[in-house]
Amino acid sequence: MTIDTAIYDQIRDTTRRFADEIIRPAAVELDRSEAFPAEIYQQMAELGLFGITVPEALGGAGLDTLAYTIVMEELSRGYASIADQCGLVELIGTLLTRYGTAAQQARHLPDILKARTRVAYCLTEAEAGSDLSSVRTTATLTAEGWVLNGGKLWIHNAPVADLGFVLASTDPQAGHRGMSIFIVDLHAKGVSRGQKEHKMGQRASQVGGLSFGDVRLPADALLGEINRGFHIMMSVLEKGRVGIGALAVGIAQAGLQAALGYARERRQFGKPVLENQGLQWMLADMAKDIAAGRALVERAAGLIDAGASATSAASIAKCFASDMAVAQTANAVQIFGGAGYIQGFEVERLYRDAKITQIYEGTNQIQRTIIARELMKNGA
Repeated sequence: MTIDTAIYDQIRDTTRRFADEIIRPAAVELDRSEAFPAEIYQQMAELGLFGITVPEALGGAGLDTLAYTIVMEELSRGYASIADQCGLVELIGTLLTRYGTAAQQARHLPDILKARTRVAYCLTEAEAGSDLSSVRTTATLTAEGWVLNGGKLWIHNAPVADLGFVLASTDPQAGHRGMSIFIVDLHAKGVSRGQKEHKMGQRASQVGGLSFGDVRLPADALLGEINRGFHIMMSVLEKGRVGIGALAVGIAQAGLQAALGYARERRQFGKPVLENQGLQWMLADMAKDIAAGRALVERAAGLIDAGASATSAASIAKCFASDMAVAQTANAVQIFGGAGYIQGFEVERLYRDAKITQIYEGTNQIQRTIIARELMKNGA
């Protein structure tokens, strides 16, 4: 796919304007209330900010992974919880585009991309986080279809989702080679929801548990081939990790903007604190590390769009950008001094929002393991 570079500028400008005018003014209240911002998501859908890489014929924007990372960064600069929803819809849209039947695509994609159906990607369990081969949720084939039993926890959108994409074991003896993905109506009999969790950061991105007790599924609830669920899930993780890398860059960029603005206005010893060389060096380090994170994200996105292996590049981008976001939002708090530690100041929220980027979509310890494995296999 070849895209006119002017399109990227247009995407950035449109998304940045939306973040500045709609998202940022709502961020403080969303962080406080932990509310699901349905109205903002509806506006995003109308702008075409869901399903960035989903083909136009299926209702998406028909763009590439680089365009997706631009959207993720700019939305996150407004508020990372909002970007999280864009990332979730992108992954679900990619799953349906690559592996869904025409009937599944027609049934689900229009409402997902228009924010009429809320989705959840249901992987994590008590003993299956980094080690997804330990999934205990099962789907058993019967004459009428499938029967789903088990539970998931810490699932994004679980308190509000209509549709779940659930990883379950269909051949328990085969480990990760015996898993499948199912499209589950989360309002169906036998589905129950745990309490909404109260998180440290990204608080408007709602998280909770799901339980499945003899949930009856039709035969066509299976997404893709049976016992290929782990492979299917892994095939979208590179894009997911690149998206989280872009989200982390957006958080750090917001921190830099806030810190620079405060340093210009705050006066100590009769002059703006920005005139202190030590503080200037902190801001310079923020700027160079953000630029490096963005470059790594764009490199990984380019490899994905070229159809090349991006396993190592995606892990490098996600790991570096998320570590950078935590370190540089901490520096933003430091530049604000005592004010940065007070709720209501943007940098306090950004610091909290950054931390989870080191954990979800594969912890940074797992990313380092992947990077090392790729080095041992392919060399430097």
